[in-house]
Amino acid sequence: MLIAVQILAALAGLVHVYIWVMESLRFTDPTVHRGVFRTPTEHVETVRSWAYNQGWYNLFLAVGALVGVAVVRAEHTVGMTLIWFACGSMLGAALVLVLKDRSMASAALKQGLLPALALAFALTQF
Repeated sequence: MLIAVQILAALAGLVHVYIWVMESLRFTDPTVHRGVFRTPTEHVETVRSWAYNQGWYNLFLAVGALVGVAVVRAEHTVGMTLIWFACGSMLGAALVLVLKDRSMASAALKQGLLPALALAFALTQF
């Protein structure tokens, strides 16, 4: 089951790298700010620094998950701790998103499903 944890946590990390790209590098692109984040063009400059900062949070969580995946076989406790923390934070953020705004359920599902599955499989590692 450890391989399932590694695959799911790695995929969750890669999704969050992609979110970082959208929030921190491509936010001014109308297909990103309007299409993905539902931010009107006239508000982009107002929220751009928030999106940029949030993107870096997502990247740091991704790095945690990916490093956890990379070290879990050699240093099981360290790797699992990183996976639990990173994926737990990703899932927590997805839950906050959908609890705040039910119309964001699709985005929350995209951001939270893989971390949730990784954590479910990680339960078998105790």
